[in-house]
Amino acid sequence: MIERPDNRSYKLRGARATLAQSTAYENLWPKYGIPMEGVIDPAVVFPEFGTRIMEIGTGMGESTALIAAHFPDVAFFGVEVHEPGVGSLLWRAEASGLTNLRIIQEDAHIILRDHFPDASLDAFHLYFPDPWPKSRHWKRRIVQVDFLALIASKLKDDGYIHIATDWIEYAQWIQNVFAQSSLFNGGVIERPEWRPLTKFEGKGIRKGHVVTDMKYFKN
Repeated sequence: MIERPDNRSYKLRGARATLAQSTAYENLWPKYGIPMEGVIDPAVVFPEFGTRIMEIGTGMGESTALIAAHFPDVAFFGVEVHEPGVGSLLWRAEASGLTNLRIIQEDAHIILRDHFPDASLDAFHLYFPDPWPKSRHWKRRIVQVDFLALIASKLKDDGYIHIATDWIEYAQWIQNVFAQSSLFNGGVIERPEWRPLTKFEGKGIRKGHVVTDMKYFKN
């Protein structure tokens, strides 16, 4: 039995997949999905690519698919726990003809802890993680001291994590956690032109949310 983290950084939603998402999941998972069995070595999965990046929490996959299409010479691992999001990303991957994307449906902590070798990834993308705004839920935020130690162990030398959030308080939390760590250096950056402005991000901006991009390199 898989031992799951005590405080999940995501909420198990009850939303049901649409017919299109379910169909994509059924038909395309064998092509793009990676089963949770044994060691998942990025260099073995994508031997033809020199750069390999994991995105944690792909949501509905809009940004993931666009970035993978923008960087056809970079390999991407998309991690998502919710079936509707996985189905949506599978459909986008097929529609875009992506050959540099694979998808894993599981908690990122479990994937990295039990299945990915150390020093096997060049970067992580973490875009708009659940901010868990209520103080009693802050322990569920994914950016914690133990999370930094975990991703640092999986990054190659000079690897990095790129984070974006539209919650100012969470951005400050993230900066404080990294400031207390000797494993990384970095801080706030301008939004890279290649990071798409998704429907989700645009909706937040229209509500007055301020988006903060941060980039931290492994020491």
